[in-house]
Amino acid sequence: MITEDRLRHPEKAHRPATPVLRKPSWIRVSRAENAAFGETRAILKAEALSTVCEEAACPNRGECWSKRHATMMIMGEVCTRGCSFCNVATGRPDALDAFEPGRVAQAVEKLGLRHVVITSVDRDDLDDGGAAHFAQTIRAVRHRCPGTTVEVLVPDFLHKGTAWETVVDAAPDVFNHNLECVPRLYPSVRPGARYYQSLRLLDEAKRRNPAIFTKSGLMVGLGETLEELRQVMDDMRIAGVDFLTVGQYLQPTPHHHPVDRFIPPEDFARIEAMARSKGFLAVSATPMTRSSFHADDGFAALQAARRAQPPTTEPANV
Repeated sequence: MITEDRLRHPEKAHRPATPVLRKPSWIRVSRAENAAFGETRAILKAEALSTVCEEAACPNRGECWSKRHATMMIMGEVCTRGCSFCNVATGRPDALDAFEPGRVAQAVEKLGLRHVVITSVDRDDLDDGGAAHFAQTIRAVRHRCPGTTVEVLVPDFLHKGTAWETVVDAAPDVFNHNLECVPRLYPSVRPGARYYQSLRLLDEAKRRNPAIFTKSGLMVGLGETLEELRQVMDDMRIAGVDFLTVGQYLQPTPHHHPVDRFIPPEDFARIEAMARSKGFLAVSATPMTRSSFHADDGFAALQAARRAQPPTTEPANV
């Protein structure tokens, strides 16, 4: 709970501690570190960039960085929200760095990324929730790396009106916003968010630009039921979501939300089959799935699935 001389999670300091359960055999955190891992770390450090890989303690960092993949986290390392599942620090963020979009683009070029995921902390302190900064970062990457496809994982822009339109109009290839959990669990897992605001954001983004792929993710093992997952999938499909990711929630510290249970791989296979039956263009559902894990492969799958769809026919004018 302590980072240097300050509390990393002050809003969780008084939560009762819950023992972190021993992980089952099918949960394997990658420790792979090769020369590419060190190169990735050096590039990110040289550009003074934050990543969700580090700040959220992603279990896949070893594998991703060893392949020179990293998910950029813009607008600082401090979030204005205090979700009970999240390991990102909570507090008062610093002012935006106007040069950050350019540094992100430089890192993308140095890493040789063909697909980059750009996410952020929540910035409820900003009038637009950081939408303009997202758009500037998208444009900077497009300018410096025109062959790189761009995926954004955005906050919910709660109480920010139509600020989200600024991000959509910058034309990312993938517009991602995670619902995270079933609506019944929002008060305990995601208390600063609203389920229908998140769902509406995905729906309106797709309506504003149908060419953009939309994507959302869920954590399981928080106490949800299969029927609740089914309903969320139906809600996502009504909102036009193309890509669904589902992964096992892992408790970062004893003061974070406890794991209700570890979902075995065979149950993930059932969840994936159920999702595919709903008509998502792409689905990733495994214990180690995270929203940006293998995002480049996911984007290729989305493109292939869209190409395989039968062409829509317009009714003849009579």
